[in-house]
Amino acid sequence: MGEKIICQNRKARHDYFIDEVLEAGIVLLGPEVKSLREGRGSLSDSHARVKKGEVFLYNMHITPYSYAHHMRLDPVRPRKLLLNKREIKRLIGKTEQKGYTLIPTKVYLTGGRVKVEIALAKGKRKYDKRRVLKEKQLKRDMDEARKRGRD
Repeated sequence: MGEKIICQNRKARHDYFIDEVLEAGIVLLGPEVKSLREGRGSLSDSHARVKKGEVFLYNMHITPYSYAHHMRLDPVRPRKLLLNKREIKRLIGKTEQKGYTLIPTKVYLTGGRVKVEIALAKGKRKYDKRRVLKEKQLKRDMDEARKRGRD
């Protein structure tokens, strides 16, 4: 059974150096799951934080399900992520190091369940971003020159 990507954080790889990636479950209510199945989720400006031995996802926007009139839910409420205690302890140790943070990179459906891919990342500085863009451009130019050389 494949996975259906609901939403991705495309700026994550541009703004952060990603060291490690984990898959986590997420605690959702029925209308939120239905809304996500329709592809109505956004990870822009979202982040995860460890609080009292649990991991929570903040600022993930899930558009309210249009047919759920009986439940009024906050679209950006904090949502609990489901991880093993061992993983949480390791994340606590890593995030206490200077510069490390937890960011969600994508939300997807697999086997009928909603999963979140979170990454342990370190923020890039402006000069790091410029260097990466310069390297990409050089590679593009070299590939183009190689292609022209064959023709």
